[in-house]
Amino acid sequence: MGMGKKGTGMLLIGLVALLATACGNEGRPPALIDKEPGDSEPVQAAYTSLYETSVFLGDSITEGLAYHDALNEENVLAGAGKTAQFALENVEELAKRKPEHIFIQLGSDDLLWPTDDPKSYSLAYYAQLIDGIKDRLPDAAVTLLSVTPVTEEATRKEPRYRNIGDYNEGLKELAAREDVGYVDLSPLTAEHADLYDADGIHFQAEFYPILLDYLKDELDRRSGAQ
Repeated sequence: MGMGKKGTGMLLIGLVALLATACGNEGRPPALIDKEPGDSEPVQAAYTSLYETSVFLGDSITEGLAYHDALNEENVLAGAGKTAQFALENVEELAKRKPEHIFIQLGSDDLLWPTDDPKSYSLAYYAQLIDGIKDRLPDAAVTLLSVTPVTEEATRKEPRYRNIGDYNEGLKELAAREDVGYVDLSPLTAEHADLYDADGIHFQAEFYPILLDYLKDELDRRSGAQ
């Protein structure tokens, strides 16, 4: 007998909770767990201005852009445990914000999805996500960001993270097929390996302005191509 809609919904909710737990601290980096309201550093005015017509869509790694005040909250649409499949639910909200440029960083949680082939499963939904965004925001530029590598210690704790490189190859191919941008973040994380958070997956506050600076060329290139 097939599972009813209610049962399916409960299963998906449970899987999201499981993914968040697998990432540690309910999917949020330690710095976000311990941080108290009012502890934020001043907003990076130059970057909020530069990216004022952009939205970053992603998981808890992307969420750090807003939490650490690198960008305003309206420029970030992200949350712990978000996969390409669940990001489909954000397309309407994304359309309401009317961004000119959309940066998408998903996949870290997708790799932990309990299916035989997480990569293919994820990229199929990723393609649907891109198509949905193009349909609702045909004039917006879209750029996919690679899944950031994790530390060796994090990989020892969760061996499935060893598949990040292979996943990123698939993501790069998807970007080419969909005619959207793609940026490999691995050189950036290698250069700033000291900015990983304690879990070896997320990043400290100082990483995010560096990330935004790294993406400026892509922002200019895609904006010029519109």
